[in-house]
Amino acid sequence: MANQERNVGILSDKEIQKYANRPHSKTRKARIGFIGAGWWATTNHMPVLRARKDVEMVSACGLDKAILDRCQRDFGFQHVTTDYRELLKQELDGVIVASPHTLHAEHALAALRAGCHVMVEKPFTTRAKTARQIVALAKKKHRHIVVPYGWHYRPLSVKARELMDQHSVGRIEFVLGHMASALKNLFSGKSFDYSASAYTDPDLSTWADPRVSHGGFGQGQLSHAIGLMLWLTGLRAESVFANMSQPGARVDMYDAISVRFAGGAIGNLSGAATLPPGTPGTFQLDIRIFGEKGVLVVDIARDHLSLHTHEGRHETIPLKSGDGAYQCDEPPHQFVELILGLTKRNNSPGEIAMRAVEILDAAYRSSKMGRNAKV
Repeated sequence: MANQERNVGILSDKEIQKYANRPHSKTRKARIGFIGAGWWATTNHMPVLRARKDVEMVSACGLDKAILDRCQRDFGFQHVTTDYRELLKQELDGVIVASPHTLHAEHALAALRAGCHVMVEKPFTTRAKTARQIVALAKKKHRHIVVPYGWHYRPLSVKARELMDQHSVGRIEFVLGHMASALKNLFSGKSFDYSASAYTDPDLSTWADPRVSHGGFGQGQLSHAIGLMLWLTGLRAESVFANMSQPGARVDMYDAISVRFAGGAIGNLSGAATLPPGTPGTFQLDIRIFGEKGVLVVDIARDHLSLHTHEGRHETIPLKSGDGAYQCDEPPHQFVELILGLTKRNNSPGEIAMRAVEILDAAYRSSKMGRNAKV
């Protein structure tokens, strides 16, 4: 099915108008390349950036020549290649890394060495060491890193971050995070259940083969929840104890992770790949942040955000239906706007993604060893 012709995902007039009202450069264009032309890059990132007038779709790299030819036709790439080294010779401003998980580090480091800003799909990397290398190199090169955690840009999460910036719960003492997705078939390597809305199907091994993925639900989905929790709290882990199980699969379908953070806070993080399809809300994503002053409740599935303090403040923050629903158009926009100097804001920087990798790397080691793992 990978080569099957599908809808390009043409944006609606309303969506195009929304993008037209974003900050745009009238003097230059961001020259963008893609390392990886799989289902998410072609279904989300490419259509979003193709709609901008200040972006040049310069080059795309992938292993499937038929898909590359379609991308060149549908998204206007000037150049396509099966060798990312050739892509990096194309005088690019920014590179979007959307290759399989275990190749993110190699591709991101190469793009930074070539002088490019990088947007790296999550999981940022699968090893803490390489995540730190990317962040250090970007800092040395004065280049932006964006990791497309779509929830960091949604109204519910932005309001939650504002409350945390106001120190509404005080010093953090405990965090609780849970995420569940209807992706049992994907992580068990059986099928991709969302083909109808995809430009092309994913290679199932990217998610279900531990040699390619270095993990299952933790890497592929729980990384979202961990990234959001860290963005809201600013915490950094010191040690992790984890249990994982993989019924009917070769990678983890369930994750139970206990974390001790620098500064004394502790937390529990859990994940499940087996939410039944059609469950209201699509995702379960619930984060609760307990501090010396009170607790902040972030419930994505129910579009709920509330603050409760020991001084008697019990406030449910007004939200619109869908303010927590997952969308990922903002990260590629912000990436381009950072490159062009149109914003200094980065809702999902490499530092936060690196800290998420530190937790997951330690969690997989802990689960394998059966004991606590230091970050």
